[in-house]
Amino acid sequence: MFHNLLKVWFLFVLDWRYAGVALLMALESTVFPIPSEIIIPPAAYWASLGKMHFWGVVAAGMIGSYIGSAISYWVSQWLGRPFLLKFGKYFFLPAEKLIFAEKWAVNYAGPGIFLARMLPVARHVVSIPAGILKMPFWKFSLATLVGSGGWCAVLAWFGAKVIGDQPTLLQEPAVLVHVLKAKLIYFVGAILVFGFLYFYIHCQMKQASRT
Repeated sequence: MFHNLLKVWFLFVLDWRYAGVALLMALESTVFPIPSEIIIPPAAYWASLGKMHFWGVVAAGMIGSYIGSAISYWVSQWLGRPFLLKFGKYFFLPAEKLIFAEKWAVNYAGPGIFLARMLPVARHVVSIPAGILKMPFWKFSLATLVGSGGWCAVLAWFGAKVIGDQPTLLQEPAVLVHVLKAKLIYFVGAILVFGFLYFYIHCQMKQASRT
């Protein structure tokens, strides 16, 4: 069952190619909960097989992230803080997320935008306080492009190096099992890192909502 779902998703990414990567990453950089971890690695897998280009995948992801972030920036600036605090919960943006993102943006400014592009939860919402606080758009743009580009490159490396050397991954379920066993340390390491970061960000949000 899992192998079939994996195959469907990978083929979907292949069908939509760079435009699909850019579109999904644009959505991921707004308030829609689409994790980049399931967007870039499949595209990089196809790049390793010659169906796409590695740096093309990175560029598409970076451009999509920037477009989505820029939309969040300008929409947030237009709507304003009171509206988002009141109605944000209806758009995957509860008040605690917004308050956390505001404190992050105030404390860390441009470097915080760069770092947030590599953190779970934070990368979805950090553009919103940047717009509310009217951070200079060029600073916001630079930090977003560099941060999202770096993050996309990391995910693309994972997709190309960890699963990209198995051309029959989607044809044979046994190959998927072999990859999971042979490269278990990569998957466990990624889960531990993302789990720790998510827990840290969640605790920071709770703390921010109390102050």
